[in-house]
Amino acid sequence: MSACQLVNLVYVSQLDQLDLGIALAMATPLKRKAGDIATSTAKKPKANATITSFFSSPSSTAKPAAAAAASTASSTVSSAPATVHDDASQKSTASTTATTASIFTSAAAAPPPAEAAAPPPPKFDKGKWVEKLTPEQKDLLALEIASLDESWLSQLKDEVVTKDFLDLKRFLKKEHENGKKIFPPAADVYSWSRHTPLNTVKCVILGQDPYHGPNQAHGLCFSVRPPTPAPPSLANIYKLLKIEYPDSFEPPPKKGGLLTPWADRGVLLLNTCLTVRAHEANSHANQGWEKFTQKVIDIVAKKRTNGVVFLAWGTPAAKRVAKLDRVKHCVLQSVHPSPLSAARGFFDCGHFQKTNAWLKQRYGEDGAIDWNLDVPPEETSV
Repeated sequence: MSACQLVNLVYVSQLDQLDLGIALAMATPLKRKAGDIATSTAKKPKANATITSFFSSPSSTAKPAAAAAASTASSTVSSAPATVHDDASQKSTASTTATTASIFTSAAAAPPPAEAAAPPPPKFDKGKWVEKLTPEQKDLLALEIASLDESWLSQLKDEVVTKDFLDLKRFLKKEHENGKKIFPPAADVYSWSRHTPLNTVKCVILGQDPYHGPNQAHGLCFSVRPPTPAPPSLANIYKLLKIEYPDSFEPPPKKGGLLTPWADRGVLLLNTCLTVRAHEANSHANQGWEKFTQKVIDIVAKKRTNGVVFLAWGTPAAKRVAKLDRVKHCVLQSVHPSPLSAARGFFDCGHFQKTNAWLKQRYGEDGAIDWNLDVPPEETSV
């Protein structure tokens, strides 16, 4: 080594030591971001609640996370795409069950680098927000103020004061003034938000519009109030669950169709339209609900950073999830469970087992959803 090279080497070494000393002197502790997994008991509507008795300001049911969540493992699809399309080949049940594990393989991910903790978002002050509303807005948004869970209202507060949403509320007000009977009852329109606060969502099942018969719709897609028996589409969902979980799945007692146990376990049961005129299917379509519920989907996709499973059955539901990040989230598609289409692949889709396989990867063994519905009536929350 030449003398020049030796001098350069010593000089560089001294600079490195100086930089290291400066870095150590200026360093401050860094915090990892906390995860957003938390459990919460959702506020439930009382049985046979009237609009007057129900509408008191609900307190927030969302609780902050108690500890940082484990870093999530990257998942890769080795033998089939995460999305199951309508034209998927109809495989036997045994084949579907056998391949579920191979579909969802995971690769160990290196721990993420430490990040400086972001400042906490400002706490939503519902009272101050209401004070800023105009008298007309307070009148039109009385239902949202009284019955939309605060974990959701804090995220939707800007959406509900848009012209499109206020026009929707004017339309609904006119329907009532004209004597139209609307389903579900007003107190149940946002029951999905109280059963499944934002911080509890792990899976989203998308429906279309509410059932339009008496004692059916109560704010959760596919679900009906007891003693109403399960409608045909829901009966086909039960059939798929029995195929996937022959030894453990049981439907609700007396062939019922109440899905509140799912909602309380983190399954957001969301219709595209949230109201309908009695005995007139799709009568409230294209009035503004579609934009609002798309906003709900987008909020879930943005805020649930550990990922969520979206079950999109049928073409309308597939359109709702078309722009979702399918690396961050799991999107499973199939035909609708309606008797008109279920035989074209729904019974072979294996969506419930695939949902739990993916959730276990992201949330651990406790992330799986208990799909059983054989719950004593006193333990349901309607």
